[in-house]
Amino acid sequence: MLWQTTRFAIDLKRPQVMGIVNVTPDSFSDGGIHASTLHALAHCEQLLAHGANLLDIGGESTRPGATPLPLDDELKRVLPVVREAVKLGVPISVDTYKPQVMQAVLDLGADIINDIWALRWPAPSGGATAHSVVSQHPNCGVCLMHMHLEPQTMQLSPMEGDVVSQVLLFLEHATQVLHGLGVDKSRITIDPGIGFGKTVAQNCSLLARQRELLVAGYPLLAGWSRKSSLAAIAGVASIPASAGGTQDRLISSVAAALLAVERGVRIVRVHDVRETVQALKVWSATLNTLESSDPIPTGDTT
Repeated sequence: MLWQTTRFAIDLKRPQVMGIVNVTPDSFSDGGIHASTLHALAHCEQLLAHGANLLDIGGESTRPGATPLPLDDELKRVLPVVREAVKLGVPISVDTYKPQVMQAVLDLGADIINDIWALRWPAPSGGATAHSVVSQHPNCGVCLMHMHLEPQTMQLSPMEGDVVSQVLLFLEHATQVLHGLGVDKSRITIDPGIGFGKTVAQNCSLLARQRELLVAGYPLLAGWSRKSSLAAIAGVASIPASAGGTQDRLISSVAAALLAVERGVRIVRVHDVRETVQALKVWSATLNTLESSDPIPTGDTT
């Protein structure tokens, strides 16, 4: 299974780790420590050294309660980072929902558009829609995510009813629209949108029944990393991100990523790349041993 993107055909036979690069002063996860271009690029290089397969760069926080960022501000944050990041030799994804930003980063050579709105954000007056930007590009990759309502209200009025069937129906429709515009199936992945308008129980249901989403026929991408649901499940107190509050979600984040991969996810979007890569190596070695009966490489047995 290959995910076709602007410059790379990404082999999804083994799970891919997408490292998160927040170029935002108000990120829920890191308190804005990578907000400058210099720090963001240094973080890109660090994530690659830790084993990231691709990078996801975002200039706007979409945490619960976040207000939309003006277009010019997002462009100022993202474009300088993308301009340099495309030289790093790995697929570069940009987390944005604005058609103007999509066009600008694709013009710079970005490989993937990762959109929490699944290309539904209204087009600017007289401008191109997100659908047209993506569909008119010859081969960029795209990730379509499910979100209930929008960031300012999504956790005030979370979804009701069977979350899995509703998410599946939405994603099937979103992919059909894009496919109808001529976008090849190989360019599309889908994301159930953990935490975007869902309760803790609904997020857990999406993970437990994740294989039901595979019937849509597209690779799954999941972003459990440092989500508040994990803190609620693990009984971790909430501490502001500026005080390192999401670091105590590392163990639960890695556990969720492993469970997601075990249930069919092909790309995990994570903050803690090194730890996730190490955990996936253990999982992969165990899986390969079970399938081939070859022994696990010997070493320190302590």
